[in-house]
Amino acid sequence: MSGNAVPAPCVSICVCTYKRPHLIDGLMQALQSQSALGRVLEIIVVDNDPQRSAMPALKRWQAQSVVPLVALSCAEPNISLARNTAIHQAAGIWLAFIDDDELPVETWLAQLLKSAEAGGVDAVFGPVLPRYPETAPQWVVQGGFFERRRLPSGAPVGKEDVRSGNVLIRREALLAEAGPFDAAFGRTGGEDTLLFSRMLDRQASFVWNDEAVVFEPVEANRMNARWLLRRAYRGGQTYIRVVMLTRAGANRAGSIVYLLSRAVVQLGLAGVLAVLTFLWSPTQAFRWLRIAVAQCGKISGAIGFRHQEYRH
Repeated sequence: MSGNAVPAPCVSICVCTYKRPHLIDGLMQALQSQSALGRVLEIIVVDNDPQRSAMPALKRWQAQSVVPLVALSCAEPNISLARNTAIHQAAGIWLAFIDDDELPVETWLAQLLKSAEAGGVDAVFGPVLPRYPETAPQWVVQGGFFERRRLPSGAPVGKEDVRSGNVLIRREALLAEAGPFDAAFGRTGGEDTLLFSRMLDRQASFVWNDEAVVFEPVEANRMNARWLLRRAYRGGQTYIRVVMLTRAGANRAGSIVYLLSRAVVQLGLAGVLAVLTFLWSPTQAFRWLRIAVAQCGKISGAIGFRHQEYRH
């Protein structure tokens, strides 16, 4: 390749959307403004709403998009099925996943590709930063309940930091997995944790790029104690379900017994600490309460209860 040669398009950007057509314009504008747009083969958007509510906005963008925009419908509301629809349609060597309520910085894709093409990796993950409205309760902002851990660029990514909202992944690696997203997790959430955990168990290589930033506006109906506790409960269920599916034989049984025993102890300790710290630090008390609720999720998940995170 000569020094002036332009790298060929190799990325399919994949988006799944459900009953949020008002978000399409913002995301499409941000994607069209990517500095690495020349590397994009196509943008695939899967409308997971049986009523196809996103299609009018997508048809408008098909007429003006700089790169081909493929609008698909997945009539059964299930995020796993919607993601699988995008994956099996995609033609790119690399698939970039971004949520419909996220907004990437201009260099988002360029940064992901920089890490991916350094060689030897199957996926590159980047940070998702919350963007709060002016009306956000101060206890929510100060508590950092929507903040997620960030890693230095180039750091390996383990099971605790995987997620599908900001990732560039090799399509070939995805297709090596059945599904690849498990439809049984399509309404409870956790389908991305399960898939990426399985890939890591098979020695996949995941790295972090801390400059590949996307912003996620925090919706008003999420900035309350009830939603945050429900998310902690679901997180506990996801954790134990993934353990149950990714560990085999005696190792699985032993792991589950150990984790449930630890969950019972942590539930008691976190509950006591929530009560003790409430008088001088309600925010810290709420942190402990979330930990306690997460343990309840682990226990309930182990005995078969399933919280439907996405009710349709």
